[in-house]
Amino acid sequence: MRSPSFNPPHRILMGPGPSDAHPRVLKAMASPLIGHLDPHFVGMMDEVKSMVQKTFLTKNHLTFVVSAPGSAGMETCLVNLLEPGDECIICINGVFGGRMVNIAERCGATVHKVETPWGEVTKVTQIKKALKQCPKPKLVALVHAETSTGARQPLEKISDLVHEAGSLLMVDAVTSYCGVPLKVDEWKIDAIYSGTQKCLSAPPGLSPVSFSKRAVKVLENRKTPVQSWFLDLSLVKNYWAGAKRTYHHTAPVSSVYALHEALSIVLEEGLENRWKRHQDVHKYLKKNLEEMGFEFIVKPANRLPNLNAVQLPKGIKDEAKLRRQLLDEFNIEVGGGLGAFAGKIWRIGIMGESCTSNHVNALVGALKQIL
Repeated sequence: MRSPSFNPPHRILMGPGPSDAHPRVLKAMASPLIGHLDPHFVGMMDEVKSMVQKTFLTKNHLTFVVSAPGSAGMETCLVNLLEPGDECIICINGVFGGRMVNIAERCGATVHKVETPWGEVTKVTQIKKALKQCPKPKLVALVHAETSTGARQPLEKISDLVHEAGSLLMVDAVTSYCGVPLKVDEWKIDAIYSGTQKCLSAPPGLSPVSFSKRAVKVLENRKTPVQSWFLDLSLVKNYWAGAKRTYHHTAPVSSVYALHEALSIVLEEGLENRWKRHQDVHKYLKKNLEEMGFEFIVKPANRLPNLNAVQLPKGIKDEAKLRRQLLDEFNIEVGGGLGAFAGKIWRIGIMGESCTSNHVNALVGALKQIL
């Protein structure tokens, strides 16, 4: 009996990720497989590392791509920087700050939580208060772009406070990378991780990360082994060490092909042009949604342009039914709420290749027909 093949439907991806992939990225994935230690692949890994440095706006030597999704990037940062008995401060204003707490506690660290209502951002005064209670934390961690709420966290003033305390600043940039301004060196970010499936518009499954010299010094002075073998940077960093790289694991070759092409597309467009495109399309989406009665839950000053969290027009009681209608009848995917916002909001993504006026027109036209 012949096994049935899988033929996925062609969707218009306007949820919290993944976003639509450029045809060049999809074509790259179909390239012939070569060995993960083949000289051609090794050379391409060097190019990927260089492009990640350019898109993170950093000169950090320890910059590479974890062979797993953004949550593994989060875990890479925490398990390498934290040891049992360490103290850290973690800011929570959505799902992913809470996830960082979970991982840090599994590392044996004492976590001091700075909690903020969902949809808002952590204030400088909250960090000052936390540093009075815990004056010498190993690290302070924040989510730059909270995917569950659409809030964008200002970092520069908080970074100054963290470094004055002699601590490391760790940042989740899964939803902000390549979509909004993100300046690793200028903002003195010590450890950062992202994902590939959002504003970068590559397939999910990889996590770009970068560590400052300050963070590397902490890694080198660990007293205990990293609790994860696969994510142990003392091992992984040698796999990204140029021509002398040593075997660590079998890289996801086709996914790295795709990432290489996606990064090339970003650099061809230019970071500042890309940031502006996301802002411009956001304004167009906002105008159309508000005319239909949608309301944004994040204040304008802290609103992500690429992940739009909105309350539905009054009178709509079953948001899930409406999302399913969009998917079934128009092939348009938008995201529902997570955690405290489940069943209460939509999360509309305009990220990377999904950030065009045509995407907005398709969504708005479909909604007008349904509503």
